[in-house]
Amino acid sequence: MTDTVAVIGAGLMGAGIAQVSAQAGHQVTLRDITGDALARGRHAIETSYQRFVAKGGMTEEDKAAALARITLTTELADVAESDIVIEAVFESLEVKREVFAQLDRICKPGALLATNTSALPVTQIAAVTGRPEHVVGTHFFSPVPMMKLCELVRGYKTSDDTLHRARAFAEGIGKTCIVVSRDISGFVTTRLIAALCMEAARLVEAGVATAEDIDIACRLGFGHAMGPLSTMDLTGVDILVNAARNIFDGSGESQFLPPESLTRMVAAGDLGRKTGRGFYSYD
Repeated sequence: MTDTVAVIGAGLMGAGIAQVSAQAGHQVTLRDITGDALARGRHAIETSYQRFVAKGGMTEEDKAAALARITLTTELADVAESDIVIEAVFESLEVKREVFAQLDRICKPGALLATNTSALPVTQIAAVTGRPEHVVGTHFFSPVPMMKLCELVRGYKTSDDTLHRARAFAEGIGKTCIVVSRDISGFVTTRLIAALCMEAARLVEAGVATAEDIDIACRLGFGHAMGPLSTMDLTGVDILVNAARNIFDGSGESQFLPPESLTRMVAAGDLGRKTGRGFYSYD
C-alpha cells in the first residue's frame, strides 16, 4: 500500500514536494493557512505538470490523475491520518517548532514527521514533540521536480526505522539520498554552498572580480553547472543570507557571516530573479 503524504506549506518547496509525491502515486494533502497560498501552489503544480506534458515526460491522463491525488486544505487537522507529514514552512526555528508541536498533538501514532529545513538542527525541532524518534530531516532541493538530491538528516533521537522509511519514500519519488549522521547547522550541502556564496560576495564587495567573472571561474575551473552568484539569484539572495546567518549563529564560524553588501541587497529588495534584480538584472 502506498503511504499517504501531507505537506505543510504550499510555497515553492512545499508545492514541489506535493507535485513529485502525487506524480509517484501518493495521495497528498497540501496544507497552507490561506486559500490564496493554496491556489498559488496548485497553479505552480499544474504549470509544472504541463511543461512535462509539452516535453513528452507525461501524458494529459497522467497529469489529470496526479492532480486528482492532491487535496488542498487550510485545516491542519486534515493531515492527522497521513502516514508521512513533511513540513516546508518558513526557515525559522521558532516557526518550525510551533508547527511540530501542533503535529505532535494531532498526527496518528507511528506517523513519520519530516522537516524540509536546509540548515536548522533537526534535534531542536524534534525536541518539542513527544516522539523525537519519528522526526527526520528531508532536505529537498529547488526546483524539486528537477533536482535529484535529497539530504536525509538524522536528529539526536531519530530511529533507524524512521531514517529507513524516509529514504524509501525519497527514493520512491525519484530522489538520490545522502545521509547526514549529525545535524550540525547547515548539514553538508548548505554549509558548502553558503561558504562559497559568502566568499564570492566578499570578493565582489572588495572589488577583486566581477560577479560574472567569479561565476565563470566556478563553471569553467570547477565544473559547476552554475556559479555561486547566479545560484544566489536563482535561489533568492534573502534565502542564502538567512541560511548563512543561521549557520553562523549555530557555529560561530566567521566564513558564514554574510558580508555587509549582501544585507544591503536584501534590505533594498534586490533578491535575485524573483524581484528582477540581484547580482544580475532579469527581464
